[in-house]
Amino acid sequence: MYPGTYARTDPNRVAVVMTGTGETLSYGELEERSVRLAHRLRDLGFRRGDVIALLCDNSPRVFEVYWAAQRIGLYVTSVNHRLGPDEIRYIVDDCEAGAVFASSAVGGAAQTLNGTAALRWRVAIGGELEGFEGYEEALAASRTSPLGDQPRGGDMLYSSGTTGRPKGIKPPLPERRVDEPGDAMVGLFGGRFGFDERTVYLSPAPLYHAAPLRTCATVQALGGTVVVMERFDAEAALAAIEHHRVTHSQWVPTMFVRMLKLDGAVRTRYDLSSQRVAIHAAAPCPVAVKQRMIDWWGPILHEYYSSTEANGATMITPEEWSDRPGSVGRAVLGTIRVCDEDGDEVPPGTIGTVYFEREVRPFSYHRDPERTRLAQHPAHPTWTTVGDIGHLDGEGFLYLTDRKAFTIISGGVNIYPQEIEDVLVLHPAVADVAVVGVPDEEMGEQVKAVVQLVPGVEGSDALAAELIGHVRARLAGYKTPRSVDFVDDLPRTPTGKLVKGQVRDRYWRVPT
Repeated sequence: MYPGTYARTDPNRVAVVMTGTGETLSYGELEERSVRLAHRLRDLGFRRGDVIALLCDNSPRVFEVYWAAQRIGLYVTSVNHRLGPDEIRYIVDDCEAGAVFASSAVGGAAQTLNGTAALRWRVAIGGELEGFEGYEEALAASRTSPLGDQPRGGDMLYSSGTTGRPKGIKPPLPERRVDEPGDAMVGLFGGRFGFDERTVYLSPAPLYHAAPLRTCATVQALGGTVVVMERFDAEAALAAIEHHRVTHSQWVPTMFVRMLKLDGAVRTRYDLSSQRVAIHAAAPCPVAVKQRMIDWWGPILHEYYSSTEANGATMITPEEWSDRPGSVGRAVLGTIRVCDEDGDEVPPGTIGTVYFEREVRPFSYHRDPERTRLAQHPAHPTWTTVGDIGHLDGEGFLYLTDRKAFTIISGGVNIYPQEIEDVLVLHPAVADVAVVGVPDEEMGEQVKAVVQLVPGVEGSDALAAELIGHVRARLAGYKTPRSVDFVDDLPRTPTGKLVKGQVRDRYWRVPT
C-alpha cells in the first residue's frame, strides 16, 4: 500500500493536518503534487539511486518531496536545519545530494549551501531564497500524467552525532515498485501498533529525524491521517490530542517529563480518551517517568528500541513492561547478542555491548569504512552495534544501561550515568540533567551532575547539596555525584537525545 491507493479510492481523505495553522493536505493533493515533482526530477536527469536533500521545518511539503522521491527510486536525506552552517554543508556534501529542497523559514541555513558543487537544483519552499527556484512554480511547470515505472526509493539519513560527527546510513534500495507490498516498517508497525486507514497519528517531533519521518510515512502508506505539530509544546500537545481525536502518537522521554511537570489543573483540562496507542523511543525513559505516564494515560504506552541504522529492533507492550520495568523488550528484528570486551557472548544478567544479528547484509556508514568496521563484531560481520550496552534476562528481554562511550570508570568500577540521570530528572527543581565523568587524580574519573534548573529556581551550594542527597538516598554511594554544576541549558537534539559528548568535552579539554 502507498498513498496513491487512497488518492484513487478516497481523494479527499486528509493525509496531513498541521496543528498550528490548520493547513491540510488530502491524499488526492499529495498524489498530484508528488507526481508533478517526480516528473520534474526525472526531466532534470535524476535516476534511481540518486540523492536529494530536505532542509525544511515541519510542513506538508516534506511529504510531497518524500513521496516524489520514493516513487522514482531516489534517496531522501533530511537534514537538521538547526545544525551549524559547516555541519549542514558537511551532510549535503557527504550524501552527494543533487538537489536540495529548503524552506524559506530556515533560509539562513539554506544559504550556506550556495556554491556546493554537486547541487544541480535548489528549490525554495514557502517563500523566496536567492539562487533557488520557487517550489510552487516548479510544480506548476510540470505535469500529472502517469509515471509508468515507479521503482521504490529509500532514505539516507544521518545519525544524530551525539558522540561525534553525524554518520550517513545508505541502505540498498528495495527491488520492488513503490506500490508493491514488502515494506518491513509498514508490516511491523502496522501490525504491532494497529495502524490503518482510521488512524489519527500525532507527530510532535521534527520531521528530519528518522523515527517521525519513517513513522508518518508508514501511517500514510496505510491510509491514516498524520497530525503534525510545527514544534513541541507540552500543553499544545494535549490540546491537539483532544481537538483532533488522536488515536496514536509517538514521543521521546523529555516530552513526557515536560508534560508531567505541567500544573495538575492543566493536565486534567483535556480529554485524552481517544488515544489507543502512545509509542515512545529515541532515548531511554526513566522507569518512574514511564510509570507516572501510565498512571495518567492508562496502559497504552508501547516502547521500541532501534536506531537510524535499523540494524535491529525490540518492542515491549505495556503489559510486558509492567512485569519487567525498565526493559525495552524482546527482539522483533534480528537476534540480540550481548558480548564482553573480547567479543564473547555473556550469560543473561551480565552487562555487555549490544549487537544485533541479521540475515541481511549489514548496514554500512557512507564513505567511512573504518566506522563501519568498528560497528561490526570482530568475528561475526553480520552482528552489528551502535554502541549501546545492556543485558538480557532469561526470557530474552533487553535492558539498556547506557552508551558505551559515556560509561564512567572510577577507581576501576563502571558507573552508568543513565540511572543517575533517571533519579535526578524527577527532582522538582531539575528541568534537564547530564551526568558525566570528569578527571580525578586519584580515581581516574569522578561523577559530576550538570543540571539545568526549572524557570524561577536559582542554583546554589544548598541546592547542589540537596540534589546530591537526593541521589544518595536512592542509589549506591559510589554512584552519587561528587559535585553539581548549574547551566542555563543542555545540548539536546530536537528529538530528545542528549548530546553528552559536548558536555563531557568541557571538562576534558586541555588548557592552551
